[in-house]
Amino acid sequence: MTTILANILIVSTVSFGVIFILVTAIGLIRLPDVYCRTHAASKSATLGVMFILLGVFLHFWFIEGIVNTRIILGIVFLFITGPVGGHVIGRSAYLSGIKMWDQSVKDELAPVIAERKKLVKQK
Repeated sequence: MTTILANILIVSTVSFGVIFILVTAIGLIRLPDVYCRTHAASKSATLGVMFILLGVFLHFWFIEGIVNTRIILGIVFLFITGPVGGHVIGRSAYLSGIKMWDQSVKDELAPVIAERKKLVKQK
């Protein structure tokens, strides 16, 4: 692959990553409650860092001629742990009693928690 095409690909993937990170920062500032913020942080920040790591991997592969498997492992690890971490933070915030935004449309976790409490009382 020519150097110009490789550089265009590398710069574009890193730029996409920076755009996703910027969207994350705006979402963390502008969104109203912890649940919306964890959604923004877990989804777009994960994609942003993954694109940046992909750009770094492509740089090492095309420019330096080195296939760095640690970067691929980092991408896979981040792909798995980022959304799971956001889910755990949201669930623990809900269970600790942090209120949802007053204009939230639906609370899908309330019936599940009520059913679980009912089952615990029966035992």
